Amino acid sequence: MLVPSQMVPAVASLAATFAWGMSDFLGGFASRKANAFLLSTITHVSGTALMLVLAWALASPVPARHSLEWAMVAGALAGGALAIFYRALAAGDMGLTAPVGAVLGAGIPTLVDMFSEGKPGALRIAGFLLAGLGIWLISRREGERGRPHGLGMAVLAGFGFAGYFLCVRQAGNGSVFWIAATSRAVSFVTTLLLVVLTRQYRPMNLSGVGWGLLAGMLDVSGSAFFIRASQAGRLDTAVVISSLYPAITVLLARLILKEHFSRWRLAGMLAALLAVPMIAL
Repeated sequence: MLVPSQMVPAVASLAATFAWGMSDFLGGFASRKANAFLLSTITHVSGTALMLVLAWALASPVPARHSLEWAMVAGALAGGALAIFYRALAAGDMGLTAPVGAVLGAGIPTLVDMFSEGKPGALRIAGFLLAGLGIWLISRREGERGRPHGLGMAVLAGFGFAGYFLCVRQAGNGSVFWIAATSRAVSFVTTLLLVVLTRQYRPMNLSGVGWGLLAGMLDVSGSAFFIRASQAGRLDTAVVISSLYPAITVLLARLILKEHFSRWRLAGMLAALLAVPMIAL
């Protein structure tokens, strides 16, 4: 069954939501027993291989040099951001750190769009305020527990994700598979350098490698869906729907890991998730 052309951006973005949400859960879960930078390196290997195989099998034309250069910049940003994000997910509650990265990842491209296209509407402004409230509720001190672990890393990762979204848009309408493969190859180099520079060579068991390979294939599939969505429609539409991926991560963390949150932090998490569609509409 063919998807109507006007529905392609929404359907592709929704597919990215599920792929990224499952990938982040698997990556965060595996990072609790393995080095996050080494794990993200493995995910980029499997992601690059998958996209190269698809590009070859479907005889996709190689994009212009301009597209590949922007894909390389996007890959460098995404590689560092994903490694840091895995550390954040492993260090703290997934349901608290994941929405922070999503809000920043969606909000910054929207701000850039605001300065280039004009003043945002009332709904978008309300979304900024709600996002700020959500992040404050998530990060506020509660008794002896204090600020949740991994929050600072989640914020840093959010900036990296935002840069990735903006650079992928600049890559243009070239082959989705080649753009995704190029960005993932550079992400692999970035994370490999981080592993070498930080001397984090702790060995991984076969189980961790397996989860890393699966997370990588899901992550790059989400990237391919996002690239297609941004090519077929507006960037803000692609960002808004795909940035809802923490809802999948949160749901899996709640169902599988039995994570619990205080009422205030739960309210902050829900506010952050609700702000995502508001700030990009």
